[in-house]
Amino acid sequence: MDTNQTDHPIVEARANMAQIHSAVELLRRVYFLTARKKRKVALVPVDLGELIEKAGGPDRVAELLKEHVED
Repeated sequence: MDTNQTDHPIVEARANMAQIHSAVELLRRVYFLTARKKRKVALVPVDLGELIEKAGGPDRVAELLKEHVED
């Protein structure tokens, strides 16, 4: 498994969860799990997940970020 790659099929991620877990936790990487080449879920470091939670959840954070990020 290539941990430099950000998108991983869910089946591949299942087989390599320990490696993905380490990369997210220790290297602070964000990984996207895919099904049929479409992103379905993101794995993020816990502190980022907790900030998202404190800010009102993913929908609220998406609204805030859209104001500051170009398409």
